[in-house]
Amino acid sequence: MTTHKTAQTMKPATAAKKLGVYLEATPASFREGVVSRQELNALQADPPEWLRDLRRDGPHPRPVVAAKLGVSIAGLARGGVTEALTTEQIEVLKEERPEWLERERATQAEVRKEAQRIKERNAQRAAAESAGS
Repeated sequence: MTTHKTAQTMKPATAAKKLGVYLEATPASFREGVVSRQELNALQADPPEWLRDLRRDGPHPRPVVAAKLGVSIAGLARGGVTEALTTEQIEVLKEERPEWLERERATQAEVRKEAQRIKERNAQRAAAESAGS
C-alpha cells in the first residue's frame, strides 16, 4: 500500500495574509485560484514584481497599516480607519499626527510596557521557584 502525498493548498485570502498583502489588490490570477505551500514559499523567496510593488506601495491590509502606524488594529478602527491604506496615505497620517493617532500610540506604548512588566515579573517568579527547589 502506497500513500500519495498531496500538495497542501490554501485559499488566496490565507496566502495573502501570510504574504502581508491586501487580497483585493492582488492580480486576478492570484485571487481566483488556490495557492500551494510550494507556490507560497516561492513567492516569499523570490517575489514577483506585483508582490514587491504591493509590499512597497500598498494598499496594505489593516495589520500592516497598524504596524506601520504603531497602533493596534482596534486603534485603527477607533480612529475611523477601516479601509486598506497606501504607503503614501500612511506617511500623510504620520506627518499630520491626528489626535486619535497620538492617543492610540500612547495606548499601545502602555500596553507594551505592561506586557514587559508582566514578563519580567514572571521571569523573577520562575527564577525564585527554581532557586527554592
